[in-house]
Amino acid sequence: MRVPETGKECPYFYGDYHRGRHHEECRLIGSANPPWEIKYCKTCPVPDIVLANACPHMILSGEIKAGMFGLNKRVSVSAYCTKTHKDVENPYLGCSECHPILDLFKEA
Repeated sequence: MRVPETGKECPYFYGDYHRGRHHEECRLIGSANPPWEIKYCKTCPVPDIVLANACPHMILSGEIKAGMFGLNKRVSVSAYCTKTHKDVENPYLGCSECHPILDLFKEA
């Protein structure tokens, strides 16, 4: 669904606006502490990760993390590959087992 704040497509955002309702939630974060707000979507990396890597074996999980002194709260995303049963270091690239990374794109 398209996020109203950013205009990007996010598979975890849900908005119900039918007949005057105004219910929005992030299904990746769920009931977190602190609670999710639409403002976190501005800096959320999930739409970019999904656009860069559409691997069906990668499962994303997210949480809201606070910066120094409890300020600058933002969404932190981690990924897990169900095929290799390992944590994914860089969700933008994947685990490199399902879709091997070419030498052209590897850092020297």
